[in-house]
Amino acid sequence: MKLPYWRLSGFYFCYFATLGAFLPFWSLYLKQIGFAATEIGELTALLVATKIVAPYLWSWLADKSGRCLGLIRVTSLFSALIFGGFLLGHDYPWVAGVTVAFSFFWNATLPQFEAATLRHLKSEPQRYSRIRLWGSVGFIASVLGIGRFLDHFSVEYLPWIIAALLLSNWLMALITPEAAAGHQAEAAASLLRILFKPELLAFFSVYMLLQVAHGPYYVFYSVYLRQHAYSASLTGFLWALGVCAEILVFIWMYGLCKRIGSRGLLLGSLALSTLRWLMIAHGVDSLALIVAAQLLHAASFGVAHVVAMQLLQGYFGERHQSKGQALYSSLSFGLGGMLGSFYSGYWWDELGGDMVFVLAALACGAAFLIAFIGVARQKPATLG
Repeated sequence: MKLPYWRLSGFYFCYFATLGAFLPFWSLYLKQIGFAATEIGELTALLVATKIVAPYLWSWLADKSGRCLGLIRVTSLFSALIFGGFLLGHDYPWVAGVTVAFSFFWNATLPQFEAATLRHLKSEPQRYSRIRLWGSVGFIASVLGIGRFLDHFSVEYLPWIIAALLLSNWLMALITPEAAAGHQAEAAASLLRILFKPELLAFFSVYMLLQVAHGPYYVFYSVYLRQHAYSASLTGFLWALGVCAEILVFIWMYGLCKRIGSRGLLLGSLALSTLRWLMIAHGVDSLALIVAAQLLHAASFGVAHVVAMQLLQGYFGERHQSKGQALYSSLSFGLGGMLGSFYSGYWWDELGGDMVFVLAALACGAAFLIAFIGVARQKPATLG
């Protein structure tokens, strides 16, 4: 079957355009409708907490049915419908309830689509970054456009924009075909046996800490910039700049992997991530330093994520890829993201933004030590 490059790329474009509307500006919307920093941290933690459970539940259903795209169509549609609940009420219990229900479906979508993409790619996982880069293009287009929009209109229009983008996710899922499942003669390994391999424990610990470190960035970076007199359009530009750097990494990643290898790239990305959070903590009043820190998004997300995809392909093979993607999403973006949201929300007012970003740098430093000791010392063998 011919690779449906543009349909796969189109889904990534729409998915990350939605994320580009949500990630930089949702905390500004919550602040606008009256929530305090601790409540914003709690609501963001609820948003990512369902990543601990939802991806693995949906991966189990995907393995049972053998139809990743069918489930993605369901989760995309329910995400859009439930998100409409944000338009109906602004009190904390209602917003919290809608957040949990919406995120249960929304957080199930990407891990299954990653697995579907890798199934389409089969023996050519190095082509992944050339497809995934269109997600970054969608993110940039969304961030720049919405940042400019919010400079002229109220942030209260934001839920309507996100709802429309969520519907575009569903429409793209409808036209993207299923990948033919491979027929590998490999024994089904116990997930517990897979998880307790030292390499996997180290891998998931590293990526969990990496997302703990990203917590204050995803929740409060826009608020932090607003506190230091950055406009909404400049804030959108800075978010987009980081993703532009990420696109260049996706384009060059195949050559970088051949030259440097997964281990060297992972260690380098963690070291540069530590530097990035320190630059944000101590250099927010210098536009030049903030621009440099945003360019390091290429390392803290771009390089780290593509290395994760390659390692997961090796660890889990095709047979267990849905479960591997689900575990990666649950333990890193789910558990790590929830912890990052909680600590940044509770300590933001008490310690100040600069100290919260210093704590993010410490989390990345711990991840570097774990990766140095236990990740990618040798080529991962498929666990099956």
